[in-house]
Amino acid sequence: MLNKSTHDIAASFSRRGVLAATAGLMLGLASISGAKAADDTIKVGVLHSLSGTMAISETTLKDTILFLIDEQNKKGGVNGKKLEAVVVDPASDWPRFAEKARELITKDKVAVVFGCWTSVSRKSVLPVFKELNSILFYPVQYEGEESERNVFYTGAAPNQQAIPAVDYLMKDEKVKRWVLAGTDYVYPRTTNKILEAYLKSKGVAQEDIMINYTPFGHSDWQTIVADIKKFGSAGKKTAVVSTINGDANVPFYKELGNQGIKAKDIPVVAFSVGEEELAGIDAKPLVGHLAAWNYFQSIKSPENEKFIKAWQAYTKNPKRVTNDPMEAHVIGFDMWVKAVEKVKSTDADKVIDALPGIEAKNLTGGTSKMLPNHHITKPVFIGEIKANGQFDVVWKTPGLVAGDAWSKELEGSKDLVGDWVGKKCGNFNTKTNKCLGSGS
Repeated sequence: MLNKSTHDIAASFSRRGVLAATAGLMLGLASISGAKAADDTIKVGVLHSLSGTMAISETTLKDTILFLIDEQNKKGGVNGKKLEAVVVDPASDWPRFAEKARELITKDKVAVVFGCWTSVSRKSVLPVFKELNSILFYPVQYEGEESERNVFYTGAAPNQQAIPAVDYLMKDEKVKRWVLAGTDYVYPRTTNKILEAYLKSKGVAQEDIMINYTPFGHSDWQTIVADIKKFGSAGKKTAVVSTINGDANVPFYKELGNQGIKAKDIPVVAFSVGEEELAGIDAKPLVGHLAAWNYFQSIKSPENEKFIKAWQAYTKNPKRVTNDPMEAHVIGFDMWVKAVEKVKSTDADKVIDALPGIEAKNLTGGTSKMLPNHHITKPVFIGEIKANGQFDVVWKTPGLVAGDAWSKELEGSKDLVGDWVGKKCGNFNTKTNKCLGSGS
C-alpha cells in the first residue's frame, strides 16, 4: 500500500508538473503575443468629461477622436501601426483630470492625449504633462497667457475670437455699453480682463462696462438677466459678451427669452455656444444672437461637406451636428499624425520638435499651420443663430489669423512671445531678451 500510494503521489506531482509547465508555456506565449499586439498599436488618450456639467460640450469631442482614429485605421494606421483609443471620464471634476491624465500616461502608456475643455481642467493637467513629458492637444478657445512645451493649442487665443468679436460689435453693431458675463473660473476672468483693457483703450468708460460671474451649472438667471435688461435701458446700444460655459447656457438663454430680451435690442455674442449646445434646446427665442468661432457647420466647402457626411455616417445619425472644437481636434489630430510619420516615432521629444511648421487643412477651405508658440493659424467668423440651431455667417476675417499666446492688452504680457523653435521658451521677454521660466 505504501509503495502504491507513493507511486500515486509521485504520479500526481508529475501530472501537476506537466500542467504547470504547460500553463507557464501558454502564459509565456500569451505575454509574447500581448507584447506583440502592444507593439503593433499606438495608444491615444481621450480626456473629456462624459458626465457632469461639461458633458453637454465634451462628450462629442470624445466621439470625434474615436471617429478620427477609426478613419486613420482605415488608411492603415500610423507608421504601419493601428491606433487604439483609451477613453477616461474625468467627470467635470478638475483634480480628477490630473489623476486621469497621469493614469493615461503611466498605466496605459498613451503616446498622446486629446482632451480638456475648461481652462481650469487644462491648468490641472499641465504639471502632469510636464513631469511625465507627454503631449496634450487642447481644442478649445481659451484666455491665452500660456505657451507650454508639452501642449498644442488648436482652439482660439483671444486675438482669434474675443477681440475680433468685440471689434465687430463696436463697428458693425455700434455697441456702446458692454456686459461681460462669464462662468467663475480662469478663462472668463482672464478673457474679461483682456476685453476690459481693450474696451478702455478704445475709449469705453468704466460705467459702460458691467462684469458678472456665476458658478458652473448656474440655473437661476432671473435677477442677473433683469440687471442686464436694466443696464441696457440707458439709451446706449448694449451687448452681452458671454463666456458662460457648459449647461448653464440653457437656462441663461431661456431666461433671456422669458424677459423678452431680443437680439435686436441686446445682442449676445457667445464664445462657448455652438451647434452642439443649441442642438439640445429650442433655438427659436435665440434667433439673431451671435457666436464667434473659427468654424461653423453651415460653412460651404468641399472639405466640410465631406467631413459632415462621414461624421453622420459614423454616428449613424443624419442630424448629428459638428462644431468648432471638433474641427480643432480634426486639425490637431492630422498635425499629430503628420509629425509622427515625419519622425517615424511617437517619442514625445521628437514629435514636439517636429510639430511647429506642420500644416493641415481646416474644414472651412484653408490650411492651418502650427506656429513656434504651439498655437495655430485660424480664420475668424461671427455667426448669427438661426431657428434650426445653425448659424448664418455675418462677418469673417479676410484670411487666417496667427494665434497670440500672450495678449498685447495686458501690461505683464505685451512684451512676451512664445517660441519653442528659436528661443526654446514659452514666455520670452523681447525687451529684456530673457526667458521668464517654465512657460506658463
